[in-house]
Amino acid sequence: MQFVVTAYDGNEKLEERMRVRPRHLENMAALGSSVVCAGGMLDEEGKPKGSVLVLDFESKDQLDAYLASEPYIAEKVWEDVTVEPFNVVIVNGEKVGK
Repeated sequence: MQFVVTAYDGNEKLEERMRVRPRHLENMAALGSSVVCAGGMLDEEGKPKGSVLVLDFESKDQLDAYLASEPYIAEKVWEDVTVEPFNVVIVNGEKVGK
């Protein structure tokens, strides 16, 4: 099952984001191939304002376990998080799904 996670930082959270970022990246690295792609959304000045993750898990329960362990959630950097089922069809110009 694939999911797109869209997470917006709370107001004035840039300093907190940068403090927590190493733990966030470690947590993401531990997911290995479950991460299809991930990155930060930027504001008009090029500063991070949130994240978009495309994740692939065998179940929604696994996704929920990841979210429960996510430092940006635990430290309240991400204020508005949405999760939607997603169907990855093309990666790097190559069709990988249906």
